[in-house]
Amino acid sequence: MIKGRSVLITGCSSGIGRAVATGLKQRGYRVFATARKPGDVEILKEEGLESHRLDLADSASIAQAVAMVLEQTNGELYALFNNGAYGQPGAVEDLRREVLRAQFETNLFGTHELTNRVIPVMRRQGYGRIIHNSSVLGLVALPYRGAYNASKFALEGLSDTLRLELHGSGIHVALIEPGPIESRFRANAYEMFKKNIDREHSAHRDYYAGVEKRLAKQGPAQPFTLPPEAVLKKVIHALESPRPKRRYYVTVPTHLFGVARRILPAALLDKLLLKISAVENK
Repeated sequence: MIKGRSVLITGCSSGIGRAVATGLKQRGYRVFATARKPGDVEILKEEGLESHRLDLADSASIAQAVAMVLEQTNGELYALFNNGAYGQPGAVEDLRREVLRAQFETNLFGTHELTNRVIPVMRRQGYGRIIHNSSVLGLVALPYRGAYNASKFALEGLSDTLRLELHGSGIHVALIEPGPIESRFRANAYEMFKKNIDREHSAHRDYYAGVEKRLAKQGPAQPFTLPPEAVLKKVIHALESPRPKRRYYVTVPTHLFGVARRILPAALLDKLLLKISAVENK
């Protein structure tokens, strides 16, 4: 029975999080849609969603949000969809330690802390679903996305380990790996690029012109871009299937890169990834 099952979702201000929160509510789930900014929380409430502030870079915010949700559900939680994340563009050699740390605080450490807070609840229940929204860039790496690549590769490893450790507990762990999806992700990434990357003093400054052009482009920047509802379909399967998949690929690029990673020698895969990066940042 779906009706009333409670789901906590992070990163619901726009894009995938907003689409999944809205779609699951329409399907009968009790959705707790969280966002980092208080203004976004109010908008979500105006749209009829139960919403709380949750900043993945702030432990106190995580603890408070979980406590408030559990208070409203009498201490029960069916599922957690870890969606909140952002992208920090820039060459690896241009990433200051604090910039890389900030990427991990949101994309990995906050997600990890939130997950660990709900696992005891699910253990007591004897059931639960933990769904991590990863990326095609958790499968393969592209140049100038090192911070994001690293955070998603780490999330994949943590998720795979958690799935093995929770075997037999009644708690299922799944990864969703989207390629290009319509959202504000690229616009937000551009803001982080301008904030944290010193383009003028970088050995990559000439190449950065193409990076900025791609990030600032209006509309889909890549072929095969899908609406966020494509992710919603996979989340529904991960929530409702008696045997959810370990991984859900979303978009053609994810399927292609998944195959390429398995069958191509590392040297050929590198050539392919360099060519793709050169074309998209032309």
